[in-house]
Amino acid sequence: MAALEPQRPLSPRALYQDVAERLRQLIYTRRLEPGSWIDELKLAAEFGISRTPLREALKVLAVEGLVTMKVRRGAYVTEMSRDDVAQIYHLLALLESDAAGDVAEQASEAELAQLQQLHDRLEKLVRQRDAFFAANEAFHMALLQIAGNRWRSQIVADLRKMMKLNRHHSLLKQGRLADSLAEHRALMAALASRQRSQATARMLDHFRSGLEAAASEPA
Repeated sequence: MAALEPQRPLSPRALYQDVAERLRQLIYTRRLEPGSWIDELKLAAEFGISRTPLREALKVLAVEGLVTMKVRRGAYVTEMSRDDVAQIYHLLALLESDAAGDVAEQASEAELAQLQQLHDRLEKLVRQRDAFFAANEAFHMALLQIAGNRWRSQIVADLRKMMKLNRHHSLLKQGRLADSLAEHRALMAALASRQRSQATARMLDHFRSGLEAAASEPA
């Protein structure tokens, strides 16, 4: 594992929650690589804590799926197989296309304007991959919030955490950001026209294209 950068002081809230968030960021930024063993002693020393809150944090991440606990071997960063990726894309497509249909039917003009603002931000960030990633997720989560089913939003948020483990993320493919943006434009047009079937279809297309791009990357 690469040497970690100096850490800021932990906040006074439940210690394991802060530790869990730090571990998430180490995983998302690939400082803890998928499939790698998590050195508890080294991390505890880096964080300036005992192993107890670290282990509690690892349990949280295990429930989320980001960490895999192996008997007598410790904790490992979960590694995504191509089947895992395909299955998660399938579920996200179903859930988010349903949400898009709800938004087309039910969203207020102010809510559609909010989505348009988020889309406009994507337009400006198409040449900045990391910022585009964050803005893209913000768009999708805002759409889910507007759709109004908190259970669906919770499931999608959990699935999206897992997708951050995917080393073949579709947006990493050359030209995929521009394609994704074009798909977002088509989705916005369908939402603005208040056509549920079109909004659902455009979101399904968006995820289908994303999976095809991810699947075309070499193993």
